[in-house]
Amino acid sequence: QVQLVESGGGLVQPGGSLRLSCAASGFTSSTYAMSWYRQAPGKERELVAYISISSAIINYADSAKGRFTISRDNAKNTVHLQMNSLKPEDTAVYYCNARRNNLNYWGHGTQVTVSS
Repeated sequence: QVQLVESGGGLVQPGGSLRLSCAASGFTSSTYAMSWYRQAPGKERELVAYISISSAIINYADSAKGRFTISRDNAKNTVHLQMNSLKPEDTAVYYCNARRNNLNYWGHGTQVTVSS
């Protein structure tokens, strides 16, 4: 059974940090490009960060550049998103995504709330 399970979300004050993790199982995640998306209330889901299979290509949304870092550990079938200098506008449900050709898997998401 294909699964992507996100963890690490929570409530944090502005300026704080969180590290999200995504654990993949049921498929060979090391052969998939991985991404983090987020969806805020009333808004469309948007790409936050992307990492290629070998980690050679990494892309960030403009809103994440300089603050977020995506990484993957293919041996452990995990992907991480280190988020620093968090802002209230980063509040959203964060989703892990795995994609290869026409195969596209999603996790159920983890809530990140940035508030004082």
